[in-house]
Amino acid sequence: MAKNMALTSERDQKKDKNCNEANTSAKKSKGCVKHSLIYILKLVWKKKPILFLIYFIQLVAEVSRTMLAVILPKYIIDYLLEVLQGENYTEVRFKLLLTIGLSIGSHFLCSSIANLTHAMRTSYGEWFNRHLEEELAHHAMTMDFEHTEDPAALDQLNKAKEGINWYSGGVEGILSNFYTIVMNLTVLIGIVTIIVVGCPWLLLIQGVSLCLVTYYNYLNNKIEVQSFLELSALNRKFGYFFYQLADFRFGKDIRLYDSVDMMGEKADIENRKMLEVWAKRMIRQRHNSWKTDIINSLRDGSSYFYLGVLAIKKIITIGDFTMYAGAAGNFFWALFHIVNGVQEVVKRSNYIHEYIVFLQYPSVMEKGAGAIEETEHVIEFCNVSFKYPRTDHYILRDLSLKITSGEHLSIVGLNGAGKTTFIKLLCRLYDVNEGAILLDGRNVKEYSDEEYRKLFAVIFQDFQLFAFSLKENVALEQSSYAMEKAIENALTLSGVYEDAVKLEKGLNTIIYKSFDEEGTELSGGQRQKVAISRAMYKDAPIVILDEPTAALDPMAEYEIYRKFNDLVGGKTAIYISHRLSSCKFCDRIAVFAEDHIKEYGTHEELIGYEDGIYATMFRAQAGYYV
Repeated sequence: MAKNMALTSERDQKKDKNCNEANTSAKKSKGCVKHSLIYILKLVWKKKPILFLIYFIQLVAEVSRTMLAVILPKYIIDYLLEVLQGENYTEVRFKLLLTIGLSIGSHFLCSSIANLTHAMRTSYGEWFNRHLEEELAHHAMTMDFEHTEDPAALDQLNKAKEGINWYSGGVEGILSNFYTIVMNLTVLIGIVTIIVVGCPWLLLIQGVSLCLVTYYNYLNNKIEVQSFLELSALNRKFGYFFYQLADFRFGKDIRLYDSVDMMGEKADIENRKMLEVWAKRMIRQRHNSWKTDIINSLRDGSSYFYLGVLAIKKIITIGDFTMYAGAAGNFFWALFHIVNGVQEVVKRSNYIHEYIVFLQYPSVMEKGAGAIEETEHVIEFCNVSFKYPRTDHYILRDLSLKITSGEHLSIVGLNGAGKTTFIKLLCRLYDVNEGAILLDGRNVKEYSDEEYRKLFAVIFQDFQLFAFSLKENVALEQSSYAMEKAIENALTLSGVYEDAVKLEKGLNTIIYKSFDEEGTELSGGQRQKVAISRAMYKDAPIVILDEPTAALDPMAEYEIYRKFNDLVGGKTAIYISHRLSSCKFCDRIAVFAEDHIKEYGTHEELIGYEDGIYATMFRAQAGYYV
């Protein structure tokens, strides 16, 4: 017991240290291309290894097409010149036609193979995009709940979303540039061999030009990465405003409070900020682009002048001139694509690294592996204190409370008294800062999260329904025939079944019209009853209702609580409600105020305290119904 009740005040320090280390690690590994490449290559090898074979086939096809396009025109031109010079027409014609046929056939075959493999790559690239998005969504749904309320984590999530699609191009974006490097290296070996034999000075002209172009491309890539970091937070805000404007669920508030102008103005402000970043980026990059254009023009002029001199002096033939000119261009662009490919891989790896950082976002909660026995459970808060991360204000302080199996506990108090926070701690959405929460005498940190949360069926005041069918919103899983009977029973208990069967598609009706024109918009009361049905369907030993009946009228609320009292029976139940009439159904009442429990007892006991918080609140509410 002493071990379980040991203070955990070092938790915040440990958590901050973990997060700081993670952030530092993220910064250090931001340029870690190796890390990102290994991650991508392992992912492809594990999921779709055939993609490597596709890249190899395309490599052979494109290298062959490029080299033949450089070499074969030389022979075509030389054969034509031989004809003009009076050589044996029949013999030269055969060579000419054979070379032309080989050129056309090889180009057609290689291009067809390259186009086919490129289409296959694109298809697999889309598959990997969906896979990465699914992994991202899964991690966002399973990571510590605390991160969902952390602006830094939300910014990292947005960087991850943009990093795997928009900026990096996903798996295909990384691999295609890596392939570009390998393909052009292979081409370069053949091209260098050709140039060295006949005109080695071409290598110097192309090399110097490439160094200068590479430098200015490096500057442009650096500018692009900087703008990505600036745009990440702006994109999240911009998207939020337009999501609100376009979401029909906010339609009534927007119209009745005439808030279109206010939201539009906020969106315009963020839009202007984004445009400023883009404009600044374009201006800075434009200066570098002009310089690369000038360098490329000088490079081409110098190359043709050098080859022209060799041709005039008859050091090389006209066919050689064509081949070397083509080789020079291919040499430059092969080098350019190699260097640019390296820069692109580095840049895109930095973007996708944001995704990897998010997947490795540090856990701040202690994870146990203990199993929970099927028995009657006792929950105990032992001197628990808690403050939300990044704040110094304690919401709860030195709170102690014991909830026995089968007990019905009502929690009341003014807004901000810590009632919902108490539930979050009970469900392990957050860990306590000090003290301990015990389940059957053991610290809840020792249990498996998955096992522990199976104990609770919770309806939060800000519950969410999804654009799924009505029955899927209750079960939150694919239902079978047997499960549908349990779903119908849960809907009946909450009092919404009769409304549900009147819908055109019954329980298969989609909630909201986001994706289905025949979807339904439930009333506030109906939505709350569906949420209550969800808790009833789960059939957990501990039922928690955090303001679940706020949208119901007093009579409907009374009926819900009356049914719950009969239904919950021997289960443990915790109610949070501002309507104190619900407290009459409970065994005990805990009154939260000033960061701890001020009053505790039965309804009769607390109402007897003439100047007590509960008695004062109850009399104030009762006055409205007299």
